[in-house]
This record gives sequence, C-alpha cells and structure tokens, in this order.
Amino acid sequence: MESSLPGLEAILLVGGQGTRLRPLTLGTPKPLLPTAGVPFLAHQLARARSFGVRRIVFATSYKASMFEPVFGDGAAFGLSLEYITETTPLGTGGAIRNAAEALTSGPDDPVLILNGDILSGHDIGEQVSLHRAREAAVTLHLTEVDDPTRFGCVPTDESGRVTAFLEKTPNPVTNRINAGCYVFTRSVIDSIPRGEVVSVERETFPGLIESGELVLGYATRTYWLDVGTPAAFVRGSRDLVLGRLASPALPGPTGEYLALDGARVSPEAKVQGGTAVGARCVVEAGASVVGSVLSDDCVIEAGASVIDSVVGQGARVCAGTVVRDAVIGDGAIVGPGNELQNGVRIWPGVELPERALRYSSDV
Repeated sequence: MESSLPGLEAILLVGGQGTRLRPLTLGTPKPLLPTAGVPFLAHQLARARSFGVRRIVFATSYKASMFEPVFGDGAAFGLSLEYITETTPLGTGGAIRNAAEALTSGPDDPVLILNGDILSGHDIGEQVSLHRAREAAVTLHLTEVDDPTRFGCVPTDESGRVTAFLEKTPNPVTNRINAGCYVFTRSVIDSIPRGEVVSVERETFPGLIESGELVLGYATRTYWLDVGTPAAFVRGSRDLVLGRLASPALPGPTGEYLALDGARVSPEAKVQGGTAVGARCVVEAGASVVGSVLSDDCVIEAGASVIDSVVGQGARVCAGTVVRDAVIGDGAIVGPGNELQNGVRIWPGVELPERALRYSSDV
C-alpha cells in the first residue's frame, strides 16, 4: 500500500539534452516526449502526487522554456510547481543545489530527488520512511539489473549502509545499481557548493561515504526502467499501455493499444502490443502496428508494418514499408517498399524515396 508523505517537497531533474534519443529530442526535451499518450513527466508527477508529494521544483536547462507551458502551476495534478533554470549546466549535484533555492523545507526535512528519465514502481513512501527512521544523510533507491556496467554500482553492508559508489565500473562487485531516486536531508543539499559543476554520483555520494555520513540503500525488485534510448523509450510507453506499470496519468484504459482523441484506426488494421496511437493519427486498413509509439497526426498507410518503433509527429509510413526497431522523425516521409530495421533513425523532414533503404542506416 502506498504511503502518504504530506508536505514532502521534491526536485525533478530535467536538464539533460537526451542525445541518445535523437532525433526525437531535437525539438522536444526528453521528459516531454509523448509516452503512453501524455508527456513522460506526467506519469512521474501523478505518481509523486499519489504518495502525498505536494510541491515539486523543476531543475531545467535544455529547452527550459518548454516545461511551464505544458504543466503550468501544477494545479491539474494537485501539485504546486516551481521552475528553476540553470544558465549553464551544473551537473546533477549543481542542479540539485541550484533548485534548492526554491525549497521551503527546513534543514532536517527530507527532500525527494527524481530523475526525469526514469520509470519506477518502487514505494517512495517506504524509501522516505527508511530515511527518516535511520536519520540518514541520503537514501538511494537501488535496483538490480542484468548489466550493471552501464550504471552506478552500489554495494551495501548488512545494515543497508552504502559502502562505495562505483560509477559505471567495468568490473562491478554487485548487480545493484543507482536507480536515480534519492532522499536527501535538506542540510546535505545545502552543503553542495553553490554555482559549481558537481556530480552527486562522482563527488557528493563518495564524499559523504568517505566522511562517515550515513548513506543508505533502499533496494527493491519492482519495475524500473531508464528510458534514455529509443528502444527503452518504446518499451516504457508499451509497458504503461499494457498495464505492466500502473500510472494515474494514463489517459485511458490499459490494453493492446491506447488511442487518443481524433485517432482513426481502421477495423481492418492490426494494432496491438501496447501501442500508443496519437491524436488524429491514421492507421489504414491492412496496416500492422505492434508495440510502438505513433505520435500525433502521423499516418500509417495500408499494408505498412511498424514494430517496436517510434513514428514522429506528422510523419508518414507509406504502403508496403516495414519499420522495425526504428525512429521516424517528425514530418518525415518513408516511401513505399522500404525496410528499416536495427535502430535506423530517419531525421525530421526527410523524404525517403520508394525502396531507397533496406535495413540499417541513418538518414
């Protein structure tokens, strides 16, 4: 059962450029990409609200002006939102310290830190309760992954105390990794140098451990996903539509596909596998779409096949084309008979002639 955390404040880190997700992020910050029918952050905001969080400070940098027009003052989510912008990127620690200027909590209060590219099913309430009970400096959410070399490896002792923070080490000593959700005691945030580039992963956490401060690990095996790559982004949207991770922000029932207002899906089309169909999107008769993200106003023509892919806003996939594990940028046109697979990325506005590509290439 979810715990209530009345009065808890949070900082949401949304300053990254999302380079691994290009071309999707050329015009839109990663946290605003449509995910299961709504901007990605809508899922995080709704979930934080469900645990009793009431006030969130956005730590913005890349395309910072785009966030407030989408979320406003937060009233639609039952939240109070503030927006703090870094004029130059300050790293994770510097961003947290910069955003803390807008916090109202006292020095002994817990502050929740969320990363703007993580989907997680863990119990935030339990994490905060552990932090309070143990009077920790920081409590890190930890999760287990198959390949910990891509993440911060975090060993703990029997009491849960973090003994080291090994950022992306080639020889990990544990498969428990930093899951990107932290609870800081406010005074610890205030000890981070102001206005300087600081990494919590490489500087703050190791420094606290070395100085003997209590850094705790809160380890779970619940749903967790870093949506930083196109394949992971598609998977996250798919899992939300299928109900593998519950989200109060989902704009419709879970199922094989979710269609937004104005979408036209032919009864003779096959749309399944957790596909999100954007507003005014058209899927013609005989088309097949499986486990994909179709953005607003795109068209999937008769006989086209789209699997595990993203089709950008206003893009068109023409008849007879196969798109698998690919990204089609906004406004791009993929002519008839093409076969795009293995991570192909078509840049926005590109018009690909008939049968111009087979398999992997970026255009």
